Amino acid sequence: MKFQVNRDVFSEAVSFAVRLLPQRTTQPILSGILLEASDGALVLSSFDYEVSSRTEVSADVEEPGTALVSGRLLADIASRLPNAPVQFSTDEGRIAVRCGSAKFTLLSMPVEEYPTLPQVDERTGVVPAEEFADAVAQVTVAASRDDVTPVITGVQLEVGETSLSLVATDRYRVAVRDIDWDGGTTSSAGTAALIPARTLSEVGKTFAHSGTVAVSIVRGDDRELIAFSADKRTVTSLLIKGNFPPVKRLFPEQVDNYAVLTTSELIESVRRVSLVLEREAALRFSFSIDGLALEAAGSEQAQAQETIEAHLHGEDTVVSLKPSFLLDALQAVHSEFVRISFTKTENPNKPGPVLITSQSSKDQPGADNYRYLLQPNLLLR
Repeated sequence: MKFQVNRDVFSEAVSFAVRLLPQRTTQPILSGILLEASDGALVLSSFDYEVSSRTEVSADVEEPGTALVSGRLLADIASRLPNAPVQFSTDEGRIAVRCGSAKFTLLSMPVEEYPTLPQVDERTGVVPAEEFADAVAQVTVAASRDDVTPVITGVQLEVGETSLSLVATDRYRVAVRDIDWDGGTTSSAGTAALIPARTLSEVGKTFAHSGTVAVSIVRGDDRELIAFSADKRTVTSLLIKGNFPPVKRLFPEQVDNYAVLTTSELIESVRRVSLVLEREAALRFSFSIDGLALEAAGSEQAQAQETIEAHLHGEDTVVSLKPSFLLDALQAVHSEFVRISFTKTENPNKPGPVLITSQSSKDQPGADNYRYLLQPNLLLR
């Protein structure tokens, strides 16, 4: 194999291919990047049996061929090459990389032992890339990081007639965002896929500026996977097996008791007052006609209070919320104002979850279909 490729194009392609590779693997062969050169194109792929990445770039191919090389090492080299075309060649199990005056010789890994990448032919639908990336960032913060319950470490994608719903929960909070969905001539409404949140987060960042992203949900006899494709790049991921909890039904249809606040002001206030809190402790929020009072009883040595402006609709309300969970929501609403709505429970002495949504003005709700439900009085550890 022998080819020449633009340095920046090559570096970006290698970086994409290794992004989802595991930091450590029990099978060294899975740490490799597969390079396939033919017909004026170079294809770079990675696969660890759970996630795969594939990208194609233009190259001046003198001798077609295939090679497998350590992914992390090649990525480190590619990111530091001088500003010159990259020349790549193989000879008797060795790989030579030349760029300007720099030369590297790498050991080739056995291509015949590398697993076959999953193939995805038909697409289920298409989503706007920027809107999809924004939605992924908004909901993945609510996914659980506790591997004891794998089903809630993922994000549930639920396909409707004209919309795609992304849902995540860690039991203490639920985040939902709906975006536009084009299923083409094939009806895919009712289809659902549960994707690892870490993988989906990387997919969102990768395809954020790609115009549109094609989504393919494949359910075969031996494996269920999802694929995302755009700009000659494809990422596939195995789906998480199990039933995602029906958390969307927890959202109330209407809440009459709510407060509207300036998002940036509330963020800064929460950050200041929570400085005195011990880990996992909650902040006390008292909403009244006079505004919002924040109180933190950190310890005998430190307490904090602050009052900020809030426009309350309904009755006075007091709730205790975990500040980090609240900040995740406030940073995700992407609007100048935020609405915090207070739900009810059958017990009048126990407040229900608070519903956090965007607010385009003091009087006008936002229109981005983002909802975040946060349980007050969290179990403190």
